[in-house]
Amino acid sequence: MKCEHCTRKECNKKTKTEDQENASVGVPSLAQDHTEKGEFHKLADAKIFLSDCLACDSCVTAEEGLQVSQQNVKDFFRVLNLNKKCDPSQHKVLAVSVCPQSLPYFAAKFRLSVTDASRRLCGFLKSLGVHYVFDTTIAADFSILESQKEFVRRYQQHSEEEPALPMLTSACPGWVRYAERVLGHPVTPHLCTAKSPQQIMGSLVKDYFARQQNLSPDKIFHVIVAPCYDKKLEALREDFPTAPHGFRSADCVLTSGEIAQIMEQSDLTVKDAAVDTVFGGLKEEEVRRHDGASSDGYLAHVFRHAAKQLFDEDVGEVTYRTLRNKDFQEVTLEKNGEVLLRFAAAYGFRNIQNVVLKLKKGRFPYHFVEVLACAGGCLNGRGQAQTEDGRADKALLRQMEGIYADIPVRPPESSAHVQELYQEWLDGADSPRAQEALHTKYQGPGLPALSRDIKW
Repeated sequence: MKCEHCTRKECNKKTKTEDQENASVGVPSLAQDHTEKGEFHKLADAKIFLSDCLACDSCVTAEEGLQVSQQNVKDFFRVLNLNKKCDPSQHKVLAVSVCPQSLPYFAAKFRLSVTDASRRLCGFLKSLGVHYVFDTTIAADFSILESQKEFVRRYQQHSEEEPALPMLTSACPGWVRYAERVLGHPVTPHLCTAKSPQQIMGSLVKDYFARQQNLSPDKIFHVIVAPCYDKKLEALREDFPTAPHGFRSADCVLTSGEIAQIMEQSDLTVKDAAVDTVFGGLKEEEVRRHDGASSDGYLAHVFRHAAKQLFDEDVGEVTYRTLRNKDFQEVTLEKNGEVLLRFAAAYGFRNIQNVVLKLKKGRFPYHFVEVLACAGGCLNGRGQAQTEDGRADKALLRQMEGIYADIPVRPPESSAHVQELYQEWLDGADSPRAQEALHTKYQGPGLPALSRDIKW
């Protein structure tokens, strides 16, 4: 079974058995157990299909495949039920972090405004026994700000002898996994080293928030709600700086679709609730996003920052020009007929192929590329807005795009909370601690030669 995004002929290994082909994700019944009030029914085994993400078994080991399959609704309810049964000293604090690209799905699916959808989702999760529900927008703030600084630094250091450009974004786990495991050099040196919002959110919850609550990180069970399955693979990265072996900043990733299934099967009485913040008693009263049509908008934010820092040019609205297709767009900064900056957005595997081909041949005209594995961007992640036969629900997606576009944009520079965290949590924006917590390193392919020798 080929990956959803992959068009390579070599990528044709099966990732599931014929029996699994017809299996569906196991979702627990939320009806009360007849023997013990409030206990959930025994959960069915969940199946996670790696064909639903960019990574197939060319990028994923058998052990990783097993670990991904264990990140499911059953694991989530296992912890909820343990908290109901076991000794209080063994209880886990459940924290759920929700990606902003998931909220339009819940809003469209349940016919709510995005703010009401956020409050309904938060209230529902807390009715199940979740203690805290966070929004990952603050983690994306950090990721974008660090990407901005890194691009300016790379631009200033770039030379023909030691090329630092183009810089390729690192927020999409499917793309990063493919770059690391299959492409390797010369592509990985161009990956931005800023961690993704999910990775940073994990550190915020299990480091900063844990200390604020006087909790040991291993006492927190951290769940991510995300629009795509690739996020499950990302959770396998052991990137938590001071963590012991095997300790991860995200314990479980559930797709928006998995959560929606639980909500649809539930007969619980839900009271809407405001989203929590990592600052304890403070609540998030308004849903905000970054300046991207379907994603966190790295291109727009980095472009404006670079234009100001490098050329003292103030850019208001960023103008996109569609080139090869609607998922490959270009943005340029021009002055006196000269192109000063040339950025691109490349979404979907076919566009990624073209980017890599030109990069390898040395015929790549861009300084920066926002790369996303999913055609259509993060809103179109395979973990949400799917029909029963596994195709994209185009009508629902159009609603989601309109809902997302109407969410107010908050530039990351304007967040007082982020500036406070730079000081309180990281000892300053340019400290060694900030570098360790907010940046990562990439590995080359550790796969057999056959898996790496891809003919483009």
